[in-house]
Amino acid sequence: MIDTLSLNHGTVPLPAFFPDGTYGAVRCVDSSDLRESHVPGLVMNGFHLLSKPGMNVLRHFKGVNNFSGWDRPILTDSGGFQVFSMIRQNPNYGEVRKNELIFRPDGGKERVTLTPEKSIQHQFACGSDIMMCLDYCTHPEDSYEINKLSVDITIDWGERCKREYDKQMCERKIPPEKRPLIFAIIQGGGYRDLRRACADALTGMGFDGFGFGGWPVASDGNLIDGILEYTASLMPDDKVKYAMGLGKPDGIVKCAKMGYNLFDCVIPTREARHNRLYVFNDELDDNQFAYSHYYIMDDKYIKDDRPVSKSCDCPTCKKYSRAYLYHLYKIGDSSAYRLATIHNLRFYTRLMEKIRENGRML
Repeated sequence: MIDTLSLNHGTVPLPAFFPDGTYGAVRCVDSSDLRESHVPGLVMNGFHLLSKPGMNVLRHFKGVNNFSGWDRPILTDSGGFQVFSMIRQNPNYGEVRKNELIFRPDGGKERVTLTPEKSIQHQFACGSDIMMCLDYCTHPEDSYEINKLSVDITIDWGERCKREYDKQMCERKIPPEKRPLIFAIIQGGGYRDLRRACADALTGMGFDGFGFGGWPVASDGNLIDGILEYTASLMPDDKVKYAMGLGKPDGIVKCAKMGYNLFDCVIPTREARHNRLYVFNDELDDNQFAYSHYYIMDDKYIKDDRPVSKSCDCPTCKKYSRAYLYHLYKIGDSSAYRLATIHNLRFYTRLMEKIRENGRML
């Protein structure tokens, strides 16, 4: 298993967690806050960046790093997952074709065509450290036939993405030591034969890593452990194994044991905006991965002079009490969201440190 990832904007120790900064920003915090939270990299969405701020702006700044002031690695998603989700909710938003995705953002006349080639071109314009192939994402309730179609299209699009990647590398005259990485995504739903067929085809194309495609949780909210573990076993051990969109702390611990070494999710930042804070149970539990969460708006914190977590070294815990954070939320001050986000992000980076220090001994 690889334990570090050398990228154009820095070296990332693995396993690692990348927060979501979809439009080039992590909500409520800036790049300095992210660095103080020990965040090693961010996930952004190449498709959304296409519309805001737009490729012309990103080309002008020579990439999203210069534009955003973030000097560490960036992974860009193709945007396929979001488009498929919109189309599933309402067919008026677009359609899936064998060669392309048609997306109608307003459900009407405006039309955006997304192809594997355009997806890679957009991600080069972003200056991404890691690019994701465009794939056909299915829903947990989809039939075997739909998942079979998904695998066939994902393999074809993966090949086209890799071909366009090689073309861009040549046209841009990027030396091998400066090349961004490119990951493919293994689809197949809950069907092992389809997962294997997808993995067998993609692993022969020269990708640097592989993502778990589709929903990693069942309708009851629990991890689909069996298919997650099986898919990880299909990924080469000398490549990155990316559990896309998986972010509950106990889920990360489970998947790290399976071999996954890259994670992303909106949970730490979204929960912070809803006054939910994560803490390790260092003083209460011998299991160093044991954690809990609490809502800082509970009245019992009105006069609580303790930090959010005694064991946390984030700026929030070093400087402020639970009572003060409660007060900031109560008066609707935006700094409450910032301070809570900083803490939750540091909780996640500490979780990854714990996993790395213990060699996934879970």
